[in-house]
Amino acid sequence: QVHIVESGGGLVQAGGSLRLSCAASGVTFSFLAIDWHRRAPGKKRDWVGGVSSGDVAKYRDSMKGRFTISRDNTKNMVYLDINSLTPEDTAVYYCSVRYAGTHYWGQGTQVTVSS
Repeated sequence: QVHIVESGGGLVQAGGSLRLSCAASGVTFSFLAIDWHRRAPGKKRDWVGGVSSGDVAKYRDSMKGRFTISRDNTKNMVYLDINSLTPEDTAVYYCSVRYAGTHYWGQGTQVTVSS
């Protein structure tokens, strides 16, 4: 059983930056590939990007440049840094892990960007 908790969301002004955190427990963290997703109001959930167990990050094309995913295996944490936030970044951000045939999700963290 993998337990995932996201944190770091909040209300931010446009142009600002935010760091979201994803804590995963229940399995050996360093073995996990972890993804970030987001669901904007009224829209479907989209994959933002992810980081492999080998610390290689990949991003959705539209997210390249402003989004940075990193991991700290000593803290069992994955981070999503978002710069130059716009109101279009307003969404619930989720972290997910695939392990032993099951896709685990966190509860999400709300990011609201004001103009």
